[in-house]
Formats: sequence, structure tokens, C-alpha cells
Amino acid sequence: MFVLVEMVDTVRIPPWQFERKLNDSIAEELNKKLANKVVYNVGLCICLFDITKLEDAYVFPGDGASHTKVHFRYVVFHPFLDEILIGKIKGCSPEGVHVSLGFFDDILIPPESLQQPAKFDEAEQVWVWEYETEEGAHDLYMDTGEEIRFRVVDESFVDTSPTGPSSAEATSSSEELPKKEAPYTLMVGSISEPGLGLLSWWTSS
Repeated sequence: MFVLVEMVDTVRIPPWQFERKLNDSIAEELNKKLANKVVYNVGLCICLFDITKLEDAYVFPGDGASHTKVHFRYVVFHPFLDEILIGKIKGCSPEGVHVSLGFFDDILIPPESLQQPAKFDEAEQVWVWEYETEEGAHDLYMDTGEEIRFRVVDESFVDTSPTGPSSAEATSSSEELPKKEAPYTLMVGSISEPGLGLLSWWTSS
């Protein structure tokens, strides 16, 4: 679920931090820049793990700050495909079941990947597994807040860097705002395997 990623960046340290240890100042600046941010095709950055190398620092004309090229390792949330994770149901919609890990919310289990047969209860706004038994079908609700075990089968990175408006956008109404997309989304695969789905389904009474 968490990986160490080697990175290189140039860190600017303002003059009022020169009295501090250089490593402490650099660590603080790196965490300010990267913590809780998504790096394209890398994952969600969590925190600095360590600094492996500091190159020479430079002060440029007109800027009293020092600029240091830093080699470091960062803790990143990036589950591997087919990894099994446990989260909590954040909510349900016709698009599927939305799951949260607490620090990461952009997880979706689409309808075709739920325990089958499944239906969406419009009144309750929850997905329901119509569990077949010898006595007939029993409705098992996927309620908000329930813990759920799922398998990661796909992920999606979206480049959300700002871009200039196209000619078509320039002529469109200013009231039309582009749809905001999450920079990193986990598309979760089937939970219809034995042991996957709500933990309460598989807990012996």
C-alpha cells in the first residue's frame, strides 16, 4: 500500500532559516511542498522518509535565499494491482459504492463489481446484495460507515495542471465551469470473491 519513492528536487531556503540545521529546514520545505499532494503517475505523497544526498547550495543574484539540489526518499500511497485493502463505505450512488481509507477518499466500486445479484435502493440510497439461501433471498445492505474489504484492480491518474483556455472554451458561456476531476482515483475490482465485501458478512456470530 505504501512505497518508498526516490525523488530529486531543488529546495529554496529563505535567509531567516539559516540559523536552523539545513536538514531540518529542507525536510520542512519538502513536506510543505509534497505532503498530501498527488504526483502524476507516482501516487499520493504522505511524508518525507529520509534525505540521501545534498548537493552544493547556491545563492542567486537578487535572491538572498539558498537553493540546494536534494536527493531524498518519500513515503507514497500507491497500492499495487490485486492488493487487498480494508476501508469504510463513504456513501452509495448509482455509480457504485464510494470507499474511504480515512486519508484517501477517491475509491469507487462500480455496480458490476459488487456481490451479485445486487440492486440500488433509491429510497435508502444504498446498494443491496440479494443473498440467495435455501430459505430464499436475504437483502444485505451496504450501509455508510461499514468496513469493507476490496481488491484493487485499476487506477487512474489525471493531469490537473492548469492549462490555457481553448478557442471553443473562450467562446462558451462563463457560467459553464469545467468538471473538477480527482488527480488520482482507485477503480476497485470485483468484491464477489469469498471473503471480500463487508467484514460483517464474513464474521461468525
